[in-house]
Amino acid sequence: MKKIINDITQKYQQLDENPETYLKGLLQAKPINYWDYIQVDTLLSLQKTRTDFKDEAIFVMYHQVTELVLKMMIHEIQQLVFENLSETTWIDKLNRLNRYTSMLITSFDVMKYGMNYDDYNTFRSTLTPASGFQSAQFRYLEIYCTPLENLINEEGKKRLPANPVTVEWFEHIYWKDAGTNRKTGKKSLTLRQFEEKYLDSFIALANKVKGNTVAEKAKRFSNPSGELIQKLKEFDYMYNVKWPLVHLETAQHYLDSKGETKAATGGSEWKKYLHPKFQQRKFFPEWWANDELKQWGNETNK
Repeated sequence: MKKIINDITQKYQQLDENPETYLKGLLQAKPINYWDYIQVDTLLSLQKTRTDFKDEAIFVMYHQVTELVLKMMIHEIQQLVFENLSETTWIDKLNRLNRYTSMLITSFDVMKYGMNYDDYNTFRSTLTPASGFQSAQFRYLEIYCTPLENLINEEGKKRLPANPVTVEWFEHIYWKDAGTNRKTGKKSLTLRQFEEKYLDSFIALANKVKGNTVAEKAKRFSNPSGELIQKLKEFDYMYNVKWPLVHLETAQHYLDSKGETKAATGGSEWKKYLHPKFQQRKFFPEWWANDELKQWGNETNK
């Protein structure tokens, strides 16, 4: 006990603080409990539905869980980007990212089989023009992971000017195709709302991490192990092929299982937009062989 008190005293003295003040404060502090530490009451109060359909609450909670998983992933990715970590730590972080991505992939069963088909197709009309397309964390994660050039599909590359600046990369980034008529330049309300709220922050982050994305940091290992390369490719494939395909299958279950081809709430051509062959998003293309890149997203999720 004496050693602990001495260590506490030394800690605050090194901060030029009075240790006695902190010890007095600890004496008055209430014991922590689970519900306050995790903020359970607040967390469980965040499900606000727009209709009386029971399964809309499932829809809301599922997407909130997804956002929390994305936040965990970004938490790991920020350490890869902003800290100088050993290859061993990189492999540990990538293993975590792959586990989180597996959660995202398998969790779509909650959406696919966890809601009443007719109820979903009724209450979803009240969500327009909101769309999962508007998940900012999804875009932040991409920006942290790879240079913007890897987020431009082949059609987008044809439109790019020579030596594009950050704003121009974003004008032709793959996800804008979901909300932009490329012939007229007209943007959907879903996209306009999204850009108004987040585009400036996307551009600022891209400028901040330029040259230091996960892809670029990984290439700085002078002799990367086969395990590191394998984990990078596993993350790339799971996140950019397997997850979009599962998402597409779930959308087909609710929007096209009866051949009705219902519209997405955000108005996108979802059959095309959700497919990895259209998105062509790759975080680490330099680690893939040319024949693998040519086949990117060709497989079905079976």
